[in-house]
Amino acid sequence: MLEQTLDCLTEAADGARPLYAVRPPELAAFLDRLPGAQSSFLRHLNFTAAPQELVFLPGSDGLAGAVLGLGNDTSPTAFGDLAVRLPEATTWQLQAGEYDVAAATLGFCLGAYRYHEFKSPKRRAARLVAPDGQQRSLAAASATWMVRDLVNTPANLLGPHELAEFTASLGRRYGAETEIFSGENLRVAYPTVDIVGRGSARPPHVAVFRWSGSRAHANAPLISLCGKGVCFDTGGYDIKPSSGMLRMKKDMGGAATVLGLARMIIEADLPVRLVVRTGCVENSVSGTAMRPLDVVRTRKGVTVEVGNTDAEGRLVLCDLLAEAGDEQPALLIDCATLTGAARVALGPDLPALFSNDDSWSATILRSGQQQHDPMWRLPLWAPYDRWLDSPVADFNNVSAKPYAGSIIAALFLQRFVPNDIPWAHLDLYAWNDQNSPGHPEGGEAYGMRALFAAVAEHAEKAQVQ
Repeated sequence: MLEQTLDCLTEAADGARPLYAVRPPELAAFLDRLPGAQSSFLRHLNFTAAPQELVFLPGSDGLAGAVLGLGNDTSPTAFGDLAVRLPEATTWQLQAGEYDVAAATLGFCLGAYRYHEFKSPKRRAARLVAPDGQQRSLAAASATWMVRDLVNTPANLLGPHELAEFTASLGRRYGAETEIFSGENLRVAYPTVDIVGRGSARPPHVAVFRWSGSRAHANAPLISLCGKGVCFDTGGYDIKPSSGMLRMKKDMGGAATVLGLARMIIEADLPVRLVVRTGCVENSVSGTAMRPLDVVRTRKGVTVEVGNTDAEGRLVLCDLLAEAGDEQPALLIDCATLTGAARVALGPDLPALFSNDDSWSATILRSGQQQHDPMWRLPLWAPYDRWLDSPVADFNNVSAKPYAGSIIAALFLQRFVPNDIPWAHLDLYAWNDQNSPGHPEGGEAYGMRALFAAVAEHAEKAQVQ
């Protein structure tokens, strides 16, 4: 399976051209420092240092450098399209300025990504001389590239088996204990994952790995991550229209995001114990597929009526959450491309956050703002919980009412999480519908950097207590 490295960076500074980044308040002083001809050139072009304004500086041998306007943008996206706007295969070195080098490094790398596995010839992106001391930015960029590669991989090449194996291989890469459940073992341990995946010729799997940081003692915080890994979603018997099925290779975006988050936690060597679970299935139509109004007994023992076979993601997650809850983690996080209702409410770029803990939720939201990776909290509105009532089972997987779809899904999941465990559920899109700076069209890791910063804050506080 494709997993690209950050080929947009280089250690070699020989032959690198200078790359200046300027804000309007510093523009006059910057122009005064430049050689006269270059300063005059920028003045004649009426360069204002507006966001995304890029000008190439002339020199005796042609191209002598480039100047990027930042405006008031302090996010990584200020640098997010440089790799494709700078001349192909050229090398550049950032010059000192009034900007955050970490954000610049991350933004350059995020914008350099392209999924070109099946395209030729491939455009060679411009490269940046890697600034010193930017390990966390590079780790975030590498994890994002990995998530994007997973989400962008066609479903015929990334099925439940391949996703489970990737989960396990990621764990083994860092010395984690790994296990993959399938067949009878899966049916016993994760019956709701089994019922979703039984309609596909590609059988379902659950992959689990456990890792501990080098500074993690026996009572270090246990961080539990669960990801929805539906490698393709037809909707089942409640089949989607063709337009709704078009991007359903991305329905494993929650699992991909969880794996990226796990990678960041491990590479930062946070002082935590980590457990990762991915439910890897394909929701297909066949003679063995689950049917509307089927009833399944969950790992927790409660029964669920299948009111809609296209609400399969919550069935994939509920057994994972129940098992994770039994271990009493310090923090429990799940990520899923769960509902179209969240996209109607918040659009594609803003994940919906649900949490049973106000303090934990506030930490995540604050981290999202600080990391320029925002999300928006929606309520676990208790009065709607009764909408999940069923006449034949303990409850239904959907509501008969056409309202609050993302809240209903979150309320369903909450039934499998112990009340005393801080839990965060992220309902995300995992996709960019079009190119924008730092966000090329295709798979995306929305919410991952915010969650990492929140987990890191929690871990370091626990370490000093």
